[in-house]
Amino acid sequence: VQLQASGGGLVQAGGSLRLSCVASGRPFNRYVMGWFRQAPGKEREFVAAITWNGGYTEFADSVKGRFTIFRDNAKNTVYLQMNSLKPEDTAVYYCAAARGGSGSLSRYNYNSWGQGTQVTVSS
Repeated sequence: VQLQASGGGLVQAGGSLRLSCVASGRPFNRYVMGWFRQAPGKEREFVAAITWNGGYTEFADSVKGRFTIFRDNAKNTVYLQMNSLKPEDTAVYYCAAARGGSGSLSRYNYNSWGQGTQVTVSS
């Protein structure tokens, strides 16, 4: 599956952004979808994930209560709604797709990745 992420930008602390990731090439509803991020000088980290039907979601502790993830299978799109943004949320955000895995969604086999979209939060 090919993934195209968009929606990043520059926002002040406390603001909101919504990221989108459109999938093509494979049946979208067969994939667990996740969002990851990588800040300069840091390793990529898990942000959020959602099961194929949207019935279950997981979030990193650092974004719980501020971010939500949802999907529209009819539009082959997964979204990351980010509220109450903080400067430490600044990173390149990547969407990813996994066909399988076990345990935590953060550890699923994400083998398709989008190109990333920059999110910058100013203080």
